[in-house]
Amino acid sequence: MQPQNLLVDFMTNHKSSSVGRSATVSAAGGSTSVTEPTTPQAPHTIDPGIRRRVIGASFIGNFVEWFDYAVYGYLAVTIAGAFFPEADKQTGLLLTFGLFAVSFFVRPLGGFVWGHIGDKVGRKNALSLSILIMSAATFAIALIPGYNAIGIWAPITLLVVRVVQGFSAAGEYAGASAFLVEYAPPNRRGLYAAVVPASTAAGLLLGSLLAAVLSLTLSPDQMNGWGWRLPFLLAAPMGLIGRYIRVKLEDTPAFRALENEDDVIKAPVMSLFKNHWRSLLLAVGAVLLNAVGFYVILSYMPTYLSTELHFGATESFLATTIALLTYIGFIFLTGLASDRFGRKRVLITASILFVVLTVPLFMLLDTGSFAVILVVQIVLGAMLTLNDGTLPSFLAELFPTRVRYSGFAVSFNLSNAIFGGTAPFVATALIAMSGSKLAPGWYLMAAAVVSLIAVACAKETSKAPLQAK
Repeated sequence: MQPQNLLVDFMTNHKSSSVGRSATVSAAGGSTSVTEPTTPQAPHTIDPGIRRRVIGASFIGNFVEWFDYAVYGYLAVTIAGAFFPEADKQTGLLLTFGLFAVSFFVRPLGGFVWGHIGDKVGRKNALSLSILIMSAATFAIALIPGYNAIGIWAPITLLVVRVVQGFSAAGEYAGASAFLVEYAPPNRRGLYAAVVPASTAAGLLLGSLLAAVLSLTLSPDQMNGWGWRLPFLLAAPMGLIGRYIRVKLEDTPAFRALENEDDVIKAPVMSLFKNHWRSLLLAVGAVLLNAVGFYVILSYMPTYLSTELHFGATESFLATTIALLTYIGFIFLTGLASDRFGRKRVLITASILFVVLTVPLFMLLDTGSFAVILVVQIVLGAMLTLNDGTLPSFLAELFPTRVRYSGFAVSFNLSNAIFGGTAPFVATALIAMSGSKLAPGWYLMAAAVVSLIAVACAKETSKAPLQAK
């Protein structure tokens, strides 16, 4: 997928001028003449060709990451049969989602490490390394023998690989968002940063499509035996392409300016907790709706529809796929809206809508009508984009350049570790304990209340220049 070619004309609707000396940079598909600056360029003077590669490099890493999480979530029932064949269906599903959640517990540690690398060594270096580790770990899942072959070592190996994935993924979303915001024109930071959640949705979309195709074309025995492994094999080539694009880029103008002034901070995480703790707390709260909503609506929903509402797997995947297509379009509209109306106004609107509408919408899912389910998923996705499409620029602007990567990575991964990765598990457990199919809706509503309070306490950041220190 090449979003840079589709979006660059829309995003770079401003004049560019070259600064410094001319050079030729090798890029995928041939050599392209670009301007190599002798000093860091201001965001409004950066060549559109550089921005195209920045958009593509930021897109593909998140795409690979969330493609893996999508496949794991959408094929959870099949994976449970391969790694926990002796458990009953619901227990096996809980164990599978438990492994999904465990991989998130290491993400705060990854946030500290990748934030330190990104703020001290550079955004490009952190992103180039993280995508390599992520792709290798995802590819490895396809090669793990099932429980029937190696017994208890099968789920143990899967756990180890998931932990490696969680660690490497911790720097991806935050780094790509900071990279785009620091390269974006000042009045288009929201739109540029929206590329990151769009890439996550695109990864989920491909995962959903592949899951639907596999369920249609393979027999149950083929699917359980080897079919579920096929999507994970795609991670290796996609990751290598993403790394190639990233190593060809320069670091952001904002980070290079700090380097030129010899003002790169030596201990960014320590400075974050000492000098920016209030912003960190607000960021963790603001991320909560994104963490729970993303995994419940876009990852857990096919499993919810098939196991709790007894819809066919193909219908469940089809509804999610269509909803994801509309979600990607809404994301960019939200980015534009946040540039025009401000980050706080859009984020507060999202929280209020979830508080008011989530439970009624979940009640409609039980009507048994495919058309109603499709409409509900589209509406829930549109509501979520108001948060998802705004959050990357909001978080990146909340912290100064010296600790931007660390602040974003720590807050985003901490909230996702506690509430995001556990969301499918908690939703399944709440249904089992309460006997109510509306339990995931109430959980989403509670998350929206917390995010509403956090965003209301934050400052508006969309019109202010990026802080350096």
